[in-house]
Amino acid sequence: MEKLDIVDVIRTKRDGGRLSPEQIAWTVDAYTRGVVKDEQMAALAMAIFLRGMDRQEVSQWTQAMIDSGEKMDFSVLSRPTADKHSTGGVGDKTTLPLAPLVASFGVAVPQLSGRGLGHTGGTLDKLESIPGWRADLSNAEILHQLGDGSGAVICAAGAGLAPADKKLYALRDITSTVDCLPLIASSIMSKKIAEGTGSLVLDVKVGSGAFMKDLDSARDLARAMVDLGQDAGVRTFAFLTDMSTPLGLKVGNALEVAESVEVLAGGGPADVVELTLALARKMLEMAGQSDVDVEAALKDGRAMDRWRTMIREQGGDPDAPLPRARHTHEVLAPGDGVLERLDALAVGVASWRLGAGRAVKEDPVQAGAGIEIHAKPGDRVRKGQALLTLHTDDPWRFERALEALEGSLTVGQGPVPAHSVVLGHVQ
Repeated sequence: MEKLDIVDVIRTKRDGGRLSPEQIAWTVDAYTRGVVKDEQMAALAMAIFLRGMDRQEVSQWTQAMIDSGEKMDFSVLSRPTADKHSTGGVGDKTTLPLAPLVASFGVAVPQLSGRGLGHTGGTLDKLESIPGWRADLSNAEILHQLGDGSGAVICAAGAGLAPADKKLYALRDITSTVDCLPLIASSIMSKKIAEGTGSLVLDVKVGSGAFMKDLDSARDLARAMVDLGQDAGVRTFAFLTDMSTPLGLKVGNALEVAESVEVLAGGGPADVVELTLALARKMLEMAGQSDVDVEAALKDGRAMDRWRTMIREQGGDPDAPLPRARHTHEVLAPGDGVLERLDALAVGVASWRLGAGRAVKEDPVQAGAGIEIHAKPGDRVRKGQALLTLHTDDPWRFERALEALEGSLTVGQGPVPAHSVVLGHVQ
């Protein structure tokens, strides 16, 4: 005999009421156990979508998600821990250089990551383009790598972390309740808090290639996630960063690994370096290291050494050639002038159609597929100059990728005002 009735819970939220801690804890637990059925949880999710939740409700919902599974414990480590989460974008590769960079200062980085879906790339897909590298590690392997190894781990989250969220996310995806701020915030933060990190820096993307299209909605999401982290005792800070145009000059899997290695070697595109350094400084500050020369660790090879060790620890060969696509196609400038716009969403969709991403989680991805960018907004271009190079193993994919890019590039007379990739922050 269940102590509560899901119909009463649905009715409470449908009518604009506030769910009690007992109702929330029971609902999430009962859904995880299968007592609450999908159609009932779908009705509650829609009621939450329409009626919202206050801060206390979202905090309790998040805690119930965490309590549905295991929680990792890094208290045995002699190093402080710091983690980063991005809400996803196009060319968003900062995790790759960031984790070894922060680890080079003695801070453990448990970066449990995911795979790409739709136009946003997945960190694990990128790293799996490195021959031999493996994403699945046991908890014991994670602890060993953080404590006695490189100090950085980028791997798949175990099935035991917040299983209620995994089940609910799949339901939200087919019931048009994905874009619900309380459920977005609790979904992200339940997994991040369950990972057991001591501090967390969030990178909340804003713009066409991001989930949040405008600064106000991105700030609302950042505020909700920062509050959830602090309520759970995790030091949390959020950057708001631009995703109106792709980050860096390469979009794809192996292509983004190559660009990340450029950053670790002390080079790389200015926007990727700027964001990597900003995230690293904040992660180190929150882990107790305020006065450190982060840029020097990229220049002198310390971060690169950590990268190579981290890749080897997970079975990869950092010296192996990265996969290359068999076919390429260039997109040319239509005239002389200044590139005024390069739309992130269009580039992301085109890269996905070239084979770099997936439509459903079971789809395979091509390691070498993606897009190289030869000019960014503000650059002067000449008619016939290559603006983009498309990469794929299947030439039949070019037509649909080019369709996605229609209208995404604007060449005019400029100028294009320069701006930082970091648009603001929430703490």
